[in-house]
Amino acid sequence: MTTALGEKIKAIIQANGPISVTDYFSLCLADPEHGYYRTREPFGRSGDFVTAPEVSQIFGEMIGVFIVHAWQRHGTPTDVRLVEIGPGRGTMISDMLRVISRIAPPLFDAMTVHLVETSERLRDVQSQTLEPYGEKITWHDGFDEVPPGFTLIAANELFDAIPIRQFVRMPTGFRERMVGIDADGELTFAAGVAGLDPAVLPEPVQNVPVGTLFEISPARQAVMIAICERLRAFGGTALTIDYGHLVTGFGDTLQAVRMHEFDPPLAHPGEADLTSHVDFQQLAETALAAGLHLNGALHQGDFLTGLGILERATVLGRDREPQTQHLIQAAVERLAGAGEGRMGELFKVMAVSYPALDLMPFRPVD
Repeated sequence: MTTALGEKIKAIIQANGPISVTDYFSLCLADPEHGYYRTREPFGRSGDFVTAPEVSQIFGEMIGVFIVHAWQRHGTPTDVRLVEIGPGRGTMISDMLRVISRIAPPLFDAMTVHLVETSERLRDVQSQTLEPYGEKITWHDGFDEVPPGFTLIAANELFDAIPIRQFVRMPTGFRERMVGIDADGELTFAAGVAGLDPAVLPEPVQNVPVGTLFEISPARQAVMIAICERLRAFGGTALTIDYGHLVTGFGDTLQAVRMHEFDPPLAHPGEADLTSHVDFQQLAETALAAGLHLNGALHQGDFLTGLGILERATVLGRDREPQTQHLIQAAVERLAGAGEGRMGELFKVMAVSYPALDLMPFRPVD
């Protein structure tokens, strides 16, 4: 079983030798001909996965509430850039804008909205979703195109789609994990020659069993640095939400999702969504090194509860028929609850600010 992109990748490997996991990840998502984001509609029931904004309008509303709070804590500046990086179908920003216009008209009037989106197809979907806000919204191919000014940034499930490098523990130390071709002509994982600086490991290399995997993502760090440099230059806050872990550790988190089911990462290149868990400790350390204030990192459930999702659900359900109330309750459970099939624990939320200020629901960092 192979795909058009699978054949292309095999040809590249036959010509040049094995490719890194980073290059494989990039080709799967962004190959101009066959890449996943170039060819499919990834979101929603017909797609391969459902993101939090697609579960309920409450999610984007809570993010909108947080953005208003951050704006107030920053002293209600007048010329504001609201930026979403990787806006999906535009569902989250639409829900955010509805709330911002209702609870903070001065912010709504004083801001312009900037969507960083490379996919023409998704831009079309976003412009339909956001039709009521027409003039307010500008699209950009790159984050560096957003005009100068005080900036509030939201990024939901951005970092998980940025490629990682994987290293595997060999008897001689860690070696970069590569994608090659096995004796049957199928894609397979293999160890390459590139090593890893032991200083980046969470514990000494000699304590780690052979075969253990370790992941880093210079590309994610580069995006974080760009966000931090922007905030240092113009002031503001960035909120990032993703599934991942709060503490750096070992393990293989590379995963493919196809038609709402997990799929082996090498099985259907270009036809499955490829992601990996985000290391929030690495992102936090990157932000601190760039001179930003780390407001903190929380489980998504604690973040949403702290912002008042339960109270908002009560208001939404008031005077509605029981079935609607049940749907709202189920959505809150899925977004904020713990355990199988729920996002409350698996997803983490991190905020960074410049200059330093305290933001709810994060506890002040001493």
